[in-house]
Amino acid sequence: MRFIDRDEVARRLTYELCIPLVREAMIAFSTGETRQLLRSILPLENGRLFGVMPGALAAGGPFGAKLISVYPENFSNGEQSHQGVIVLFDRLSGAPVCVVHAGEVTAIRTGAASAAATDALARPDACRLALLGYGEQALTHARAIGKVRALHSITVWGRSHTRAEALAEKLSAELELAAHASASAEAAVAEADIICTLTSSPTPILHGAWVRPGAHVNIVGSSHAGPVEVDNDLVVRARFIADSREGVLAQGAEFLNARKAGLIGDDHIVGEIGEVLAGRIAGRRSGDEITAYKSLGHIVQDLASAWALYARE
Repeated sequence: MRFIDRDEVARRLTYELCIPLVREAMIAFSTGETRQLLRSILPLENGRLFGVMPGALAAGGPFGAKLISVYPENFSNGEQSHQGVIVLFDRLSGAPVCVVHAGEVTAIRTGAASAAATDALARPDACRLALLGYGEQALTHARAIGKVRALHSITVWGRSHTRAEALAEKLSAELELAAHASASAEAAVAEADIICTLTSSPTPILHGAWVRPGAHVNIVGSSHAGPVEVDNDLVVRARFIADSREGVLAQGAEFLNARKAGLIGDDHIVGEIGEVLAGRIAGRRSGDEITAYKSLGHIVQDLASAWALYARE
């Protein structure tokens, strides 16, 4: 059995490879070609989580599972918040053939999935990115979204202005564009064409009243029913696209809050991103429409990414 460690994932799972992989994986998911169960999440102490995500790709592809822990405080120690393994099984023999470092795959494929959604939903001329959060996902989202839009500027906000400044400096140097830290989330998004919420905040950090017409929002940080990154107003105002309808109806905290308040029904989810990517439903319908992509993360993204590393040696 082969093991693919973090360094190899980081070296080989480029955004040029991963964005098309997750795009095709989500199309296959929304057309019923894949098989999967809703993720199981086991709450641990102090806000930590343990998740189990099983699934199988289209006929002939691998099956397997991701076993992942989420320790939000790890970022302060310079470690990944998501740690675990992806185990791949051969479809013909049923044998386990590979174990892949899940933390690094998660970091890259989540940004790649948001980039695929951004490419489908953001205005073609979108060039100003706002990152709410300064952790690992903020870095990977900036790198990935820069592959699908010609970014001119990036604004970073987080509760520690010092850390937001440090990320802005890193992005400015790496991506060779203007990047700066904002004193408030409201100011950070005021002129943004693309907004990514990338925190573990238990309460909204982004309000609908702050979002300009025509913006696209990737709601990424909360991956279970609990933490809420955006307020009800934004959910109601936006053309709301899910990565998985079933997943959002069960675990999409922001959507569930707005529904509980009686502001929307289940039909407010206009479709899945795989349906948009396949051309089965419209994404953005006008230049002034606000679009939102709710990302919970999906096992088919992990399996497609891990299998590409295993099969393309």
